Amino acid sequence: MEDMLRIGVVTTTHGIRGELKVFPTTDDINRFKKTDKVILVTRQGNLTLHIEGVKFFKNLVIVKFKEFDNINQVETFRKCDLMVTREDALPLEEGEYYLCDVVGAQVFDEKDQSLIGKVTQVIETGANNVFEIETEDGRTLLFPAIPDCIKTVDTKEGKVIAHVMKGLMDL
Repeated sequence: MEDMLRIGVVTTTHGIRGELKVFPTTDDINRFKKTDKVILVTRQGNLTLHIEGVKFFKNLVIVKFKEFDNINQVETFRKCDLMVTREDALPLEEGEYYLCDVVGAQVFDEKDQSLIGKVTQVIETGANNVFEIETEDGRTLLFPAIPDCIKTVDTKEGKVIAHVMKGLMDL
């Protein structure tokens, strides 16, 4: 399990007062208003910052940090990740999980409980997420993370139960 979760990526500056435009990588963009403290991952190291203000513009979040007052202080933060610690993350509802916690889980067929493979990454698409699964013989399979295909995800046990839909196991 990762200790920090990414909630956004800085795209550019906004105005001259030290605000940053952030592309959100979280399902709930309102989490920026619910969070006081974030960690900015820079080339020189991690900075713990405190959110002073949040605005929304198109698909971006404009964030003002208490630590910075002008554009010159924040210009080098482009393409840096904004993270929260797991303890500062929003609580999960029943049946929800963080995508990073699925990576490494073993995937089993719901029909006969046979091992299909291991999740190597979760691909975020516009319609739904896709689990990339590597089989024991080295093949790569793509399973859509939809209720018809992915039946259960147990991140504590590192186990996914999947319904193998027609064509998913074909070469």
